[in-house]
Amino acid sequence: MPLQKPWRDLTRETVAASPDRPGVYELGDASGTVLAIDHGVLRDELKSALAYGDGERVRWTDTHTMEQARELAAEHRDRLE
Repeated sequence: MPLQKPWRDLTRETVAASPDRPGVYELGDASGTVLAIDHGVLRDELKSALAYGDGERVRWTDTHTMEQARELAAEHRDRLE
């Protein structure tokens, strides 16, 4: 099951507006197909994704701790398989 958040274009503006806190994110292509699910400090992770061209769109949910983000990402990946 994908994150229940709207897709945003993966741009510098989106990265700048992302929270500087742990969370889970999905990277997608232009049609909304999920390409990757990962976790980390959202702004840092999205900077890297933008720099490497890992996706065209992104959506995320933030968490309180990195451990919570890791667990949520693992559950999320399991549901998509």
